[in-house]
Amino acid sequence: MNTLKPQILLVEDTRDISLWLGTALRQGGMDVRFASDGLEADRWLQPGHGFDAVLLDLQLPGQDGLSVLQALRDRGDTVPVLILTARANVADRVLGLNMGADDYLPKPFDLSELEARLHALLRRPGRVRTPTMRLGPLCMDTETDTVHLHGQLLALTKREAAALRVLLGSPRRTVNKEQLHAEVFANEATGLDAVEVLVYRLRKKLEIAPGQPDALPGVMITTFRGMGYMLTLPTAAGR
Repeated sequence: MNTLKPQILLVEDTRDISLWLGTALRQGGMDVRFASDGLEADRWLQPGHGFDAVLLDLQLPGQDGLSVLQALRDRGDTVPVLILTARANVADRVLGLNMGADDYLPKPFDLSELEARLHALLRRPGRVRTPTMRLGPLCMDTETDTVHLHGQLLALTKREAAALRVLLGSPRRTVNKEQLHAEVFANEATGLDAVEVLVYRLRKKLEIAPGQPDALPGVMITTFRGMGYMLTLPTAAGR
């Protein structure tokens, strides 16, 4: 997926609120991923996640929002976090800010105020954004070709990384063998069968990546006969 759009993780367990905010932020030009509990949020936010900001509710099942925030900051992660919560008293607000939140917005809130605060965080001076491409739990740093899956470093060869970059750069579109061959092998004297071997190796590495939780969807390379290859997620991957 092309990440010119800001990448936002929305952590909210109330489905109606989640869908409302997600729709509004996408219409505002952002790419939104969802987590409905604290444990899922923590899995999304492992090293290499590639998010530009996090909207974090505090009252979450599984693991509360402050615990998610503390774990994030303990890992040295400085991604901006905007807390959204019904806890409006000053003590809770101060606690969240002291634990590393960048801003705090009590519910109910006006959508325009949320968008203004979020844009302010995204424009914050000195915040360096690493160019990334991602699909679900798969994240690739396009400057170093470093790849993480479910927060775990994935060891790829230069050709495997090149092929993955091409596939990530064509979201929801098939990439044919000829294009992969041109992008990866350039002018080398190899046939199209080399692409099949390369895709087979890359597919296996994605399927058996270490530390991949059973509860999270994997990333797959799906073959469309006569058309090419596409990176896909199982239907349970998103909302």
